[in-house]
Amino acid sequence: MAAPLPGRCGFFVEKKKRFCKMIVARGKVFCGEHATQEEGGSSRRIACPLDPKHTVSEDQLDKHLKKCNSREKPKPEELNNPKNGDSAHKHLRQQSSILGHLEALGLLGRGRCFVEFGAGRGKLSHWIHEALKTPKTQETSENQEDLQILLVERCSTRFKVDGKHQDAGVEFERLQVDIQHLDLSKRQTSAASQPHSQLASQPVSQSASKVPLLRQKKLPLVGVGKHLCGAATDLALRCLMETPGPREQTEPPPKRLRTSEREPDPDPDPDPAGGPGPVLGVAVALCCHHRCEWRHYVGRSFFLQRGLGAKEFSAFCRMSSWATCGLRPANQDAPPQGQEPTNQRGEEEHEPAEEADAVIGFLTAAEREHVGRLCKRLIDGGRLDFLETHGFTSTLTRYASSQLTLENILLTAVPQVPPTS
Repeated sequence: MAAPLPGRCGFFVEKKKRFCKMIVARGKVFCGEHATQEEGGSSRRIACPLDPKHTVSEDQLDKHLKKCNSREKPKPEELNNPKNGDSAHKHLRQQSSILGHLEALGLLGRGRCFVEFGAGRGKLSHWIHEALKTPKTQETSENQEDLQILLVERCSTRFKVDGKHQDAGVEFERLQVDIQHLDLSKRQTSAASQPHSQLASQPVSQSASKVPLLRQKKLPLVGVGKHLCGAATDLALRCLMETPGPREQTEPPPKRLRTSEREPDPDPDPDPAGGPGPVLGVAVALCCHHRCEWRHYVGRSFFLQRGLGAKEFSAFCRMSSWATCGLRPANQDAPPQGQEPTNQRGEEEHEPAEEADAVIGFLTAAEREHVGRLCKRLIDGGRLDFLETHGFTSTLTRYASSQLTLENILLTAVPQVPPTS
């Protein structure tokens, strides 16, 4: 039998038919792994708790655990990740602030369904899920509350992040639908909102399709959005707060059919009495007031009560762009030709378009910015009034610095607390 190499362990490994090649300490015959073979060795070797593939002296366990290569390495917080560029870091700080406000309002938790309007790639929902992710040791717990996330986006989106989440107890669903066609109260949307796999096999003329995610457990809803552009904010608030009533009768009723001639209901609803659970709250980062539209605006009664109408509303919307445009050349940031004004994308910020206006001649940049912000707050005042009429307490909060984003106002709302007797 060949002798061990100089300075190497003297333990013969039967399985490999050779001596162990580990280096030994000065004056030792065996390496640390095979030290029990040495005469006089008194310390018992045990399997490492972090990795049973290697052993450690029992009396050196505490010291070993501090330097074992299998120990869990500390992970950076995402905001400090050097791989993030300036743009990614800017969005991360905004998303972090929105989650902080959700937590402060008691809205960040499981046992509910988060509806992200204008979801884009779904980054805000991604961080909501990360904040509420269940430790692996608790994933099989029977007491674990469910979590549902519904992403609403009318545009086809590349590089989506919601498809990466496969955790137990978390359900993701994405709807490609315009917010104005989404009816959460009756859990119905137009056929255009069906997943692509269903659209390929079902005719577009189908009258309605249900939102399966909201039919299953009827969890309470939390509406969220990051830079929900212009009229999309009003559409989202109306979608959450209003239950459509019966339609007005504008045509004579159709001729009644005999029982044998009646068409069966293609999708009977076993629970026609209502929709999902109640709305727990709203947190929406506002954006692009100049793209608001009177026909969709939820604060019309607020304006009308003050003697203001569609014409004045349009003027306030135009002037609201002064808050973020400064002295940039006219139409520098105008939307591309053919782009619809009701942009619902929440992933990117939309800088409003500067308009050539006669007022430029006698107002300074600071004065124009001040007037623009007043116009934004007036428009938002109608939204606060709308939420109040629906039993919610709402606030406007500066959730980020103006250096981070010029559109730095967050609209939040929670149900009003009934007075105690």
